[in-house]
Amino acid sequence: MRQIIASLLLIFSALTWAGPAERLKEAHFPSQWRSGSETLELKGQTVLTYLWADVYAAALYSAPGISARQAFTELRDQRLELYYFRDIDRNDLIKAATTTLQRQQTAATLARLRGKLDSLQQSFKDIQRGDRYALDYRVGHGLNLECNGQVIFSSRDPELARVYFAIWLAPQGLSAPLRETLLAQNPD
Repeated sequence: MRQIIASLLLIFSALTWAGPAERLKEAHFPSQWRSGSETLELKGQTVLTYLWADVYAAALYSAPGISARQAFTELRDQRLELYYFRDIDRNDLIKAATTTLQRQQTAATLARLRGKLDSLQQSFKDIQRGDRYALDYRVGHGLNLECNGQVIFSSRDPELARVYFAIWLAPQGLSAPLRETLLAQNPD
């Protein structure tokens, strides 16, 4: 009986497992992101895996000639896009974000931003496989949160943008390997 179960698990895992290259191909992140006359370049992309399950693919964009790390640390134009491989309840998103923010930020920072953080997180929807979320920050215009190409939240507060991008791009975030892969590439 154990051999049958082991064989079935092996067959199931072989049929359902896709490597990172296949997952990134599925996410299909373009090499450039255009918004009006502005163009951002893809700087890094990776897949977040949790407990052997691929959760999402992530891509980070910044302006030509600006490294991803520089865009994040100097709060320059940047876009973080996530393509989801599985359904996720919005409450689980809020819980993960809140836990990470509490680990990364001071109590004073969180208290100062509480209303804006709550508004941003209340805009989350339940995620379905194939959904795309994006954080998009433009100097002088502010932060947009998009779901499947539609803006669902906006703020002109640069501190909110810095704190929310930090969930993925700062130390003690969701995943150190994800962070390092997204920030590693330098512009040509």
